[in-house]
Amino acid sequence: MFEKVKEVCPNVHEKIRAISADLNQNDFAISKEDLQELLSNTNVIFHCAATVRFDDHLRHAVQLNVTATQQLLLMASQMPKLEAFIHISTAFSNCNLKHIDEVIYPCPVEPKKIIDSMEWLDDAIIDEITPKLIGDQPNTYTYTKALGEVVVQQEGGDLNIAIVRPSIMGATWQEPFPGWVDNINGPSGLIIAAGKGFLRSVRATPMAVADLIPADTVVNLTLAVGWYTAVHRPKSTLVYHCTSGNLNPCNWGKMGFQVLATFEKIPFERAFRRPNADFTTNNISTHYWNAVSHRAPAIIYDFYLRLTGRKPRMTKLMNRLLRTLSMLEYFINRSWEWSTHNTEMLMSELSPEDQRVFNFDIRQLNWLEYIENYVLGVKKYLLKEDMAGIPEAKQHLKRLRNIHYLFNTALFLIVWRLLIARSQVARNVWFFIVSFCYKFLSYFRASSTLKV
Repeated sequence: MFEKVKEVCPNVHEKIRAISADLNQNDFAISKEDLQELLSNTNVIFHCAATVRFDDHLRHAVQLNVTATQQLLLMASQMPKLEAFIHISTAFSNCNLKHIDEVIYPCPVEPKKIIDSMEWLDDAIIDEITPKLIGDQPNTYTYTKALGEVVVQQEGGDLNIAIVRPSIMGATWQEPFPGWVDNINGPSGLIIAAGKGFLRSVRATPMAVADLIPADTVVNLTLAVGWYTAVHRPKSTLVYHCTSGNLNPCNWGKMGFQVLATFEKIPFERAFRRPNADFTTNNISTHYWNAVSHRAPAIIYDFYLRLTGRKPRMTKLMNRLLRTLSMLEYFINRSWEWSTHNTEMLMSELSPEDQRVFNFDIRQLNWLEYIENYVLGVKKYLLKEDMAGIPEAKQHLKRLRNIHYLFNTALFLIVWRLLIARSQVARNVWFFIVSFCYKFLSYFRASSTLKV
């Protein structure tokens, strides 16, 4: 990832000063010498550190996303050279609303009360009250990110502050090169699961907008926000939405189709089953069938592993995948509307050259090209698969496809044979089909003879 910057700036490592810190500790456990250097020399803070786990325990999520933000603001207030404090939140911090404006929304319970209560309540009580506290928020992540925004508003003092709200972050679009990705969060994990054949169907709304945003787009906007906040010093805290749905929408159905089309050209190695990802309706029977269709092959494969003396692992992996899917269902079955007035204003404030260098105009993104690069990036940078192995992977995919068709045909014939043996209606239908085909072939043969 850093090869390009090393070419442009060979001594880049001399410009970077890493400091050890722990957000779980008071004052982040930073040494006195490092703290003094930070207080004396810091010009801009980009506060990106957070837990992004949807199922994180509330105590831990509050500590990292709320208390740590409060402590960093206190530290920032002691920095005489500080020009801007940029807080990275999430576009889903207020996902309990359908339309979300570029404002900070109040929380039902004051963040200070939540922080104080986490210090003396035991885990059992916290577990019990968590559903009541988060209310109509889907998880502790979005809830604590909303609390963090209120903390920024209440305790920012005289600091020049701005908030950036990115939506679902994906692989890079342009920089340092297309398709770079380094984690399995969000779509990346789904792409791997589908490409390897573990994920066969998704309980989602195909027409719901997949509000995906490339990582480098978020970086470019964040840097531009830092410049504007430091130079223009807005009188109030501005919120910037870094989203794609309003300006260049792509729904989950279209995205799934494009991912599967890319698998045909760039298949993953050693796939478990033929890649497929159907977007199914959101109902209980479908949910039950999805669970069965995912788990059954995993159980069979683990049985095979036991017979061959190897450690079974597929069922555990499938349960983890299904748990992840259940946490994502809230977001892939809904669409939101985010206003982008501040983001568009910022774009107009940039010079043509800065608009090119710090490009965050998502309207220029070609989704088909982006998703193809995304899948390629997952294969290359996450799975570490060699591109030279694509021909062999295609042959493996072809074998899996043939096995799939053969299995489905055999299953259909067995079920149909059982129906014929047990049902008079099925026998009548079968005899009608056979008779119709025989008559059609006879008519076709007679017609061909007459023409000759």
